[in-house]
Amino acid sequence: MKKPLTITDLAPAAGSRRNRHRIGRGVGSGSGKTSGKGHKGQGSRSGFSMPANFEGGQMPIVRRTPKSGFTSIFRVSYQPVNIGLLERFDDGSVVDPAALMDKGLIDGRSPVKILAKGELKKKLTVKAHAFSTAAKTAIEAAGGKTEILA
Repeated sequence: MKKPLTITDLAPAAGSRRNRHRIGRGVGSGSGKTSGKGHKGQGSRSGFSMPANFEGGQMPIVRRTPKSGFTSIFRVSYQPVNIGLLERFDDGSVVDPAALMDKGLIDGRSPVKILAKGELKKKLTVKAHAFSTAAKTAIEAAGGKTEILA
């Protein structure tokens, strides 16, 4: 009869765990005396640290390369949804960001903009933060309505 397995029988697989390398514990350890820091110099001192982008004192690449343009802090990044995807909704239904999220068309983090790629044959009421002119025309041509959200 087999002995039941207990928590004391559990152990990691052989060779999967290694002992921590203990530096500064004698010459025989392989990392004694200078403890792997070599001899003298900045790197051997206690408290030594260096920025990850330090280039030995030469002008860093970030400062050598030319800069151009700027990033507007007022830019609004929309999540695009094409009108062809709105065919998934039932005729006469209201399509808003919550409904789009339920269908998995958006992730709900950014405002939504409806674009005109594809064809729409259903009469829908579409509520979004922005519409392209062509998308607005296509929705209204199919008999639907557009509503801009704040």
